[in-house]
Amino acid sequence: MHSHPQPQPQPDALHHSALRTFDIEIQALQALRGRIDQQFQQAVRLILDCQGRVVVTGIGKSGHIARKIAATLASTGTPAFFMHAAEAIHGDLGMLTSQDIVLAISYSGSAQELITIISVAKRMGAHIIAMTGHPDSELATHADISLDAAVAQEACPLNLAPTASTTAALVLGDAIAVACLEARGFNRDDFARSHPGGALGRRLLTSVADIMRSGAALPRVSPDTLIPDALAEMSSKGMGMTIVLDGQRPTGIFTDGDLRRMIAQHGDIRALPVSAGMSHHPRTIAPGAPAIEAASIMDTHKLNQMLVLDADGLLLGALHMHDLLAAKVI
Repeated sequence: MHSHPQPQPQPDALHHSALRTFDIEIQALQALRGRIDQQFQQAVRLILDCQGRVVVTGIGKSGHIARKIAATLASTGTPAFFMHAAEAIHGDLGMLTSQDIVLAISYSGSAQELITIISVAKRMGAHIIAMTGHPDSELATHADISLDAAVAQEACPLNLAPTASTTAALVLGDAIAVACLEARGFNRDDFARSHPGGALGRRLLTSVADIMRSGAALPRVSPDTLIPDALAEMSSKGMGMTIVLDGQRPTGIFTDGDLRRMIAQHGDIRALPVSAGMSHHPRTIAPGAPAIEAASIMDTHKLNQMLVLDADGLLLGALHMHDLLAAKVI
């Protein structure tokens, strides 16, 4: 049996297909935008007042969307988890409590697994929020609150594969999560606590004190130290600078750039003290500041180093841009 090669689509046809999908889904979202009403507000208030968790459920493509919405809610301050509708009726309903809210997603509003779930949930005393494309469906009529996620057509040319409808449900879920986030005053620190692993956690949770160099690792000299001795200290500590200290209080720093400028100005600088060429008033930061804040300051001012001082202006440590890179803050 010989297979015949499929005709290759023309580039213009592919371009038109992509734009048509975009246009249909954008129109679906614009229509959805006009339906953000009191039902939506009531749903958000119900979630904000929830003493349990938001249990997001669906089946098929709606199940995939439900899983993502649950993850978004959980990461933005709303306790939530995904419950697969088919698994729920075979034991997973034991996860549900009377304090929970069930967010049931079904475009048709007639998925029998979801109807079974909300029947059990209602008998338990849990609240039901439906998200459906058919406001007169069985799911919608049995729910405490029904959100209308109807779309005029799917992007699929057969009007069969869930495309615009799943996009609408996803965006409606995002809108709920963000409205709850803002109502709770959920901030960057809260977000960081929800994301302790990976790059995001490092960026948000790492403080200056976590990665600064301190103690014997700090290059330090007094203002009257001669340039050759200052260079020896710089070379031994590998920070491209040395801190110039009067006791424990920094009066400046001497960097590789300061060295080049001194040579250009004076020529032979071996008999000069480091105070003759140091940079006064170096940039400083507190130990409790986020390391990402230090990275931003250093990037803005084109710095390679920063000093870390306590509230009294005494030296605690120093940061080099390489420290931020090594900690994967940037």
